[in-house]
Amino acid sequence: MVNLKINGKPVQVEAGTSILDAAKKVNIKIPTLCYNPDLPPWAACGICIVRMEGSPKMVRACTTPVAENMSVITHDPEIVAVRRTVIELILSNHPNDCLQCPRNGSCELQTLAAEFGIREVPFEHFLKDLPIDDTNPSIILNPQKCVRCGRCVKVCQEMQNVWAIEFLGRGEKGRIAPAADVALGESPCIKCGQCAAHCPVGAIYEHDDTVTVWNGLQKEGMHAVVQIAPAVRVALGEEFGLEPGELVTGKIYAALRRLGFKTVFDTNFSADLTIMEEGTELVKRLTEGKGEIPLITSCCPAWVDYMEKYYADMIPNFSTAKSPQQMMGAMIKTYWAEKSGVDPAKVFSVSVMPCTAKKWETGRNDDMKSSGFKDVDVSITTRELARMIKQAGIDILNLQEEPADNPLGPYTGAGTIFGATGGVMEAAVRTAYHLVTKKELGDVNFMPVRGLEGVKEAEVDINGTKIRIAVAHQMGNIAAVLDKIRAAKAEGKEVPYHFVEVMACRGGCISGGGQPYGATDEIRAKRMAGLYVDDVESEYRCSHQNPYIKQVYAEFLGEPNSHKAHELLHTHYVPRPLYMK
Repeated sequence: MVNLKINGKPVQVEAGTSILDAAKKVNIKIPTLCYNPDLPPWAACGICIVRMEGSPKMVRACTTPVAENMSVITHDPEIVAVRRTVIELILSNHPNDCLQCPRNGSCELQTLAAEFGIREVPFEHFLKDLPIDDTNPSIILNPQKCVRCGRCVKVCQEMQNVWAIEFLGRGEKGRIAPAADVALGESPCIKCGQCAAHCPVGAIYEHDDTVTVWNGLQKEGMHAVVQIAPAVRVALGEEFGLEPGELVTGKIYAALRRLGFKTVFDTNFSADLTIMEEGTELVKRLTEGKGEIPLITSCCPAWVDYMEKYYADMIPNFSTAKSPQQMMGAMIKTYWAEKSGVDPAKVFSVSVMPCTAKKWETGRNDDMKSSGFKDVDVSITTRELARMIKQAGIDILNLQEEPADNPLGPYTGAGTIFGATGGVMEAAVRTAYHLVTKKELGDVNFMPVRGLEGVKEAEVDINGTKIRIAVAHQMGNIAAVLDKIRAAKAEGKEVPYHFVEVMACRGGCISGGGQPYGATDEIRAKRMAGLYVDDVESEYRCSHQNPYIKQVYAEFLGEPNSHKAHELLHTHYVPRPLYMK
């Protein structure tokens, strides 16, 4: 441990702790712009400068470790003046169109300018003439707004291992751009949106499809149907002042009806459906040899995109099951439309997702039109739904809770934990055990796959058969698992796992690229805890127990992995180049 003083207050922290983190221990906030707790600090912005008592030299708090008997001054007139000048310099190269900016009200630079009371900038205002890149179906890049903090580059390269974005040019000509200076839509980008989630300003943001949804809701003769993903219910409340992880499921249903949706379903239901299809697929691969082992999950579209580009040799290992979003879309425009007497051509199907890649997934290939129409017409993020609720003047926090509609609304606890890393695996284990043994698990809580460790490994005993599993989240952690599988295959050895779950974003969907800004591991843990509360409080906790799942198979699909189920609920994959032409 190291003992030091910060503004005269004694602090004891572990050796190697930065001054920035040590200051937090005594509730002293040092302003930052480039710093993010998910990323290694690299002192790009210079706003976090501090100095040692009795010394004129200033150091950057985010990268300077504490030392024994150090005495740090975090605020004095000179330090504040320097920070103010740095912010003014950044503003001199930044557009002044805050009212039109997608980050207005949640911009970290805007917040700093307000905190420092900046009303005028004493430097010449100079903007680079850089065009907006909207070639990507999920996210938009506006390099003119870039403050060169480097977060997006570090996220894309170090957290996600995608390398779609980098710094080009030097000095005043420096800018962020897709690698090789191609259009973002032609780059290796996997649309996960983590660059947008970590950008402090409006340089990268999601495609806003709210106008399309408003138009669809108002179109005469159309029947608007909506589904909400598991992770939305534990994060939307943050946009209205609630703590992360607070469940607002029933209030979301109510708000969606007030927005104009005639039917409200829940993607948790189709998560249950996914488990029936994927669980059956796993059992058949294990017991009948129908397909390669390990089986790798396919719920995450950013991971699907990554796999087709970087690990196409593993396509035979990929589950053919569609994501819950796309299964729901197909069921809405076939089973539900037929049952309700609604012309599927008149169904306007919208999904609310925590994920920007879901926008791309709606048109990923022709399998996403298995109903004969585009199964999901529009996908919007949690942030977009929050904006729509605010635009409509809905006081969501004071709404009475309402239920989802039948038969594609009721869900089990297994469906809701899909939103957290390890949740798909845990849900699959609950049902795979039943599919093999015809018995119910005594304890359905499978703790080894929970938590934020980047790669989690475990072994499950199903009726005497040992099933080796792995769970990986945050794309940069995936290679460790996949390369072990590749190596075993190349050497003709037994593969190390039977079943692998992959999610592109840290923590899983709970911190997807379309969730409320500012996710940290503390916030992720709270959101995950909210999903597990929903699981525990559910009447049924295993997907195969959902009576409406049983009804769908009895009335329409026949059985899991049936011919009809494959037509509507399964897909295929193809190798794709890193750079599109």
